[in-house]
Amino acid sequence: MLDTERIAIDCWASAARELKLEMNDHVPYGMVGMHMSKVPAYLLDELGPDAPVQQLIDATHACYLEATAKAIPHRPGVIDLLDWLRERGLPCAVATSSRRSVAEHHLQAAGLWSYFEFAVCGDDIEHPKPAPDIYLKAAAGLGRQPAECVAFEDSNFGITAAHSAGCRAIMVPDLRPPTAQTLALGVPVVESLRAAQPIVDTWLRSSTS
Repeated sequence: MLDTERIAIDCWASAARELKLEMNDHVPYGMVGMHMSKVPAYLLDELGPDAPVQQLIDATHACYLEATAKAIPHRPGVIDLLDWLRERGLPCAVATSSRRSVAEHHLQAAGLWSYFEFAVCGDDIEHPKPAPDIYLKAAAGLGRQPAECVAFEDSNFGITAAHSAGCRAIMVPDLRPPTAQTLALGVPVVESLRAAQPIVDTWLRSSTS
């Protein structure tokens, strides 16, 4: 919903420069949608056992907090989609790998928080994306079976989580395109949230016919 990926990528690069650490461009892209609990092991694997991983994480976090202190731009079409869902009386929830303090701040600052019943955040569940737990908990909170829910995701980790939970999922990729594994799931992949709306409309019509 928010244009956070570019900010995060820039902060990883900035922190690496600050630490005079050589880091290939593919490294931060590999963390898109990744829960923070998995980041240290990923960085050690990519950068080597002697890399100052915790320093890199801390410097990136400080950079990210500063960069996101003000409202983050919306992804194109998010307000139109949320208004369309609200007009149809469809309840919405957030299922994000971000910590609650970060997620709530971003959504409130961007003026989106009022569209949602609640949020399930990365620090609310034991097994993060790509495990299905976060979507199972969100569906339960909405009082719905996962198969009755539609998940909008921009990351491969998120699509795997939503699909594994049994949700209908639509991928709206940002900086990282769908992997072969994601494409093999057969989920729709569209260029914007506006393009996702007709797909949901078709699903809704088929479920009531």
